[in-house]
Amino acid sequence: MIQTLADALAKRGYDALTPVQEAVTAPGLEGRDLLVSAQTGSGKTVGFGLAIAPTLLEERIKFGPAEDPLALVIAPTRELALQVRRELEWLYGEAGAIIASCVGGMDMRTERRALERGAHVVVATPGRLCDHIDRGSIDLESIRAVVLDEADEMLDMGFRDDLERILGAAPEDRRTLMFSATVPRGIAMLAKRYQRDAERISTSAERKQHTDIAYRAYVVTKRDAENAVINVLRYYEAQNALVFCNTRAAVSRLTTRFSNRGFSVVALSGELSQAERTNALQAMRDGRARVCVATDVAARGIDLPRLDLVVHAELPTNGETMLHRSGRTGRAGRKGVSALIVPGNFRRKAERLLQTAKVEAEWVHPPSVEEVLARDEERLLSDPIWDEAVTDEERGFVENLTAKYDVERIAAAVLRLSRARQSAPEDLSVIPLDAAQELRERPPKRLKEDFGPSVWFTLPIGRATGAEPRRILPIVCRSEAVTGADIGAIRVLDTESWVQISAGKVDALVASLGPGGEVEKGITLRRAKGEPPANTGPRPPTTKKPFRPRPPKDGKGPPMRPPSKGKKPPAAAPGKKPPYRKKPKAG
Repeated sequence: MIQTLADALAKRGYDALTPVQEAVTAPGLEGRDLLVSAQTGSGKTVGFGLAIAPTLLEERIKFGPAEDPLALVIAPTRELALQVRRELEWLYGEAGAIIASCVGGMDMRTERRALERGAHVVVATPGRLCDHIDRGSIDLESIRAVVLDEADEMLDMGFRDDLERILGAAPEDRRTLMFSATVPRGIAMLAKRYQRDAERISTSAERKQHTDIAYRAYVVTKRDAENAVINVLRYYEAQNALVFCNTRAAVSRLTTRFSNRGFSVVALSGELSQAERTNALQAMRDGRARVCVATDVAARGIDLPRLDLVVHAELPTNGETMLHRSGRTGRAGRKGVSALIVPGNFRRKAERLLQTAKVEAEWVHPPSVEEVLARDEERLLSDPIWDEAVTDEERGFVENLTAKYDVERIAAAVLRLSRARQSAPEDLSVIPLDAAQELRERPPKRLKEDFGPSVWFTLPIGRATGAEPRRILPIVCRSEAVTGADIGAIRVLDTESWVQISAGKVDALVASLGPGGEVEKGITLRRAKGEPPANTGPRPPTTKKPFRPRPPKDGKGPPMRPPSKGKKPPAAAPGKKPPYRKKPKAG
């Protein structure tokens, strides 16, 4: 390894490289094109920084004067591009590299002046880089290496044409390194076209997704979904938490609600300016905010320190998006939690997402009020401040306090003051974890053998007279001796219908019908002998009912006939006014 880079890693506290960093810097890969698939948070940025360093520095340990760029690093979003720039600045700092960025939302004139002064490495988003190429602000003739970070995301976001244009403008003898969470068909085709004999690298972390992340699926009622998010945030009290929504409107709604509840919260969505987004991320990094509510696109590729909790307030659209969301936590060996808020009617979708992503989740109830308060007390008692000795400055107040109040009242005051500084948890409705599964599954069609002891009855109506089970059921229940639960199968034949009645209700039904068995005028219900026959004959043809003219309201005159469709009204007789016609409204 180049000494200046080794010094930068040691200063940063690196004791060992991650698997992806070791894989891309393995002996024999110098000068090779690489197609690398690794999960988010595996140290890819430092990895490709180490990989391209020998190509950029050659035999030197420091960079020379900055002129035209030697390397391009392309990222899908401005947040990720700026994050990559920060990582490369400390990695190449000892080597004297100058890193420039070209991203959307920033002042293009400032970027142009930085490129004119010279840069060794340019980190850019595809659209803004193409703009600089069109304006002649950047010269790609000296490019020795091109890195595509999150290549699959750039294709999903519609940057294929921009990427092909950039790769086509770069020298053919350059190195091309593609880093992607997955390698779909589009990435494979791009690699085949623009890479030369690329080495395919798959780390073990890719094959077992997010081993440092604990997935928990919280089953809630639909009306308690947002309240459950509040309880999850309160239960974990993470240093940094990221709450994902699917729309900007949801981000705005949750941000307002969390702010009203006392959370230090910021928003991150596409409608914000670049300055607002940068300030929001900086507030998370320096501790002024602890909760960030974001959409998928806005949070793509961001890296927040001490991010211990990711909450899916709304389920993502696919398993890959869920992995990208969850990958914001559990980075660089830290443990993290990915919490899915699952309304009961969305459980099947959540199960499909987990199955597609190849991860397992623990299905649990969201934290209750009692659990949140118990966790608060546990954190309060485990605070190291209890082990600190009383200072001389504090001793006078402590003596006055203990002289005025007993221990019980002091402890109660400490607890109340602690709870007053935090948002109160929400009282949630508790539903069975498998309730949604039971509601989703339709009960099997009830047959005679699993209905229990029963007796068949017949009705003299069938398909020929328009009989249907939904019409027969209320006719039979009209006797008030049976309900829908006492009726089993209903079989409609051509000229009659058979109804299965529970044996325990037969006597009451016969008694209520009387000797005639009439359930409706002209319809009788008779006890049958045996079971209904199989109806294998053809259905009778349906015939259109003949027209029957309606009688006039006053009982005089000819019967009323319906107006003919699609025809003009008859002309008025000579010497008489035409029939009145309502004028159409203007416009």
